[in-house]
Amino acid sequence: MKSLFLHLFLLAIALTMILPFAYMVSTSLLIRYSESSIGFEWQELTFENYRLILRSYNFLRYFGNSSVVVTVTCILNALVSSMAGYGFAKKSFPLRNVIFFILLITLMIPSQVIMVPLYLMMSRARLLNTYFALVMPLITPFGTFLMRQFIQELPDELIQAAVIDGARESAIFARIVLPMSRSALVALTIFTFITAWNSFLWPLIATTSDSMRTIILGLSVLKGNYSTNYGLVMAGAALTFLPPFIVYLLLQKRFVEGVTLSGIKG
Repeated sequence: MKSLFLHLFLLAIALTMILPFAYMVSTSLLIRYSESSIGFEWQELTFENYRLILRSYNFLRYFGNSSVVVTVTCILNALVSSMAGYGFAKKSFPLRNVIFFILLITLMIPSQVIMVPLYLMMSRARLLNTYFALVMPLITPFGTFLMRQFIQELPDELIQAAVIDGARESAIFARIVLPMSRSALVALTIFTFITAWNSFLWPLIATTSDSMRTIILGLSVLKGNYSTNYGLVMAGAALTFLPPFIVYLLLQKRFVEGVTLSGIKG
């Protein structure tokens, strides 16, 4: 009986979490100018909102911008973080722990605090409205921390054996460290993907050109000045939600492994 009540309780929680997504999808299939209209008839369902977004708005451009930013950010963050994590975990150099501690301190600084100086730096370097300005602030010390925690648990004997065999540092890193760190890299990639895809405040500040807007910023153009088709807004939200959801579904097993192994050890 306890097991039955537990399963019913968990089912109720799952349904509670699913309901907002069901409401988003159902509303996206309707033409609605009132946010209080939640009922619908089956004959009212239409894909017109999706067709309107793809034809009349610059959504494909926004989607392309987000795809470029996310792809480049994930690759650079994985590369930089794994190299730095390897250095902090397996190499001895002066002030190693002090430097790592300073990196951890920067994680405590709210991103909003550095928005103004970051904007001034990008403006003076004439990098606003560029992919560089959108990508670089997303590469944070969190990735270094995650990779360092994971790589620290890799057997030192493997690296020492490779050194005895005459392997270079680049070969050790590429052929031993990276393959054994796949779970952590997948976890880092998912974190980076979701952060970059859902980033709103910095792209809003760093871009003034419509051609450089990301898909999150593109949602704002779906809201009218005097009236809003909430079905259109929900259709945009559904399209925005879909890519990170698919990525997580494909990589969820590796994601759980990476978070578990990186988080509880070190």
